[in-house]
Amino acid sequence: MGAELSTNAINFLREKVYAHIATLMKDGSPQVTPLWVDTDGSHILINTSTGRVKTRNIERDSRVALSIMGLESAYRCLWIRGKVVEIKKDNELIDSLSFKYTGHPTYQGYQQGVDRISVKIEPIHVTERGI
Repeated sequence: MGAELSTNAINFLREKVYAHIATLMKDGSPQVTPLWVDTDGSHILINTSTGRVKTRNIERDSRVALSIMGLESAYRCLWIRGKVVEIKKDNELIDSLSFKYTGHPTYQGYQQGVDRISVKIEPIHVTERGI
């Protein structure tokens, strides 16, 4: 059963915030990556490329954890344990995230021959501090 995101958590995720995602390697050890993040109001949304370590990890094991903190204060935080419920080929989310984080309407890091994927994460446990 998933956890519901509070209004404060939703508003926080819609800000320009620092996020790190932890995925699990084959041997069970954690792998952590910084990334851009957003929400649809119920799920956490991230975007990555095919072939990345985190992509392979979530395709094998859907369990993830996110640590998210505000730009102006590390004491505005959100910690989420969840599971990946959808992975799909998608360029729209990365363009939206690019605009949110950089002001550019399209993502500047596109690489030819590399597909972008959007990942939808269902929160299972949410902890808030200072948001």
